[in-house]
Amino acid sequence: MKQAIFFSLLLFAPIFFTTISAQSPAASPKKSPAKPSPASLAPAPAKPLVPSLPQSPSSDSSGQDIIKILRKAKSFNTLIRLLKTTQIINQVNAQLVTTKNGGLTILAPDDGAFSQLKAGYFNSLDGRQQKELIQFHVLPQYVSSSNFDALSNPVLTLASDSPKGYQINVTAYGNSVNISTGAVNATLTGIVYSDKTLAIYHVDKVLVPLDFSKPKSPAPAPTLANAPKSDKDNSSDEDGDDQGAKKATSGAIKLISVQGTMLMSLGIAFVAAVL
Repeated sequence: MKQAIFFSLLLFAPIFFTTISAQSPAASPKKSPAKPSPASLAPAPAKPLVPSLPQSPSSDSSGQDIIKILRKAKSFNTLIRLLKTTQIINQVNAQLVTTKNGGLTILAPDDGAFSQLKAGYFNSLDGRQQKELIQFHVLPQYVSSSNFDALSNPVLTLASDSPKGYQINVTAYGNSVNISTGAVNATLTGIVYSDKTLAIYHVDKVLVPLDFSKPKSPAPAPTLANAPKSDKDNSSDEDGDDQGAKKATSGAIKLISVQGTMLMSLGIAFVAAVL
């Protein structure tokens, strides 16, 4: 009896274990897809129109020393010298200190840009023009690198207060910014420095006002003095004077003779009437 039960268990054991192993495990619950974060849906920031220069110093609004910034950026030695000799650096620093919201923008030509000018060009300008040329590179407002396309032409400069009222035209297209003075077309090639009130941009040419390139009107010719008369001319004049004097004398003699004749005739007629 026990053997029969044992053999029965041996026969049903494989079927039992096969059934258990054939059952699939319970499916794990599906996870709902993660919702994108709000940050991933935000639009990408606008790309600045002017790329940053490799040697551009980090922006630090705590110290806006323009000369120090240009010296650290290198290749702006000529502009530094002219800012000092014309004393425009004093005007720029004073305006930068007193301004609150407007700020300043400097369009800085490098040494290579100044070398493109004719030799001795800057020294050929008078003192007033030298100052106006440097002021022409400063805008009395802060312009960020992505905001040049918002400017309205013509754009004022510090030289716009001069009697000539020098202004520039700015064209921003794509990633390029072009500046026209009427005599020069320049391009912004990078950012030298930028914070909330001061921006310095590298330009590839010196911005020369149109009036500076106009030819100067020629000076009036000096009045020629009358040439001294030769001896021959003097002698002819003297001869003419002598002849005129002689004619006047002869005329006077004739008049006297005529008057004398008339008097004699009157005298004779009077005597005859008496007799």
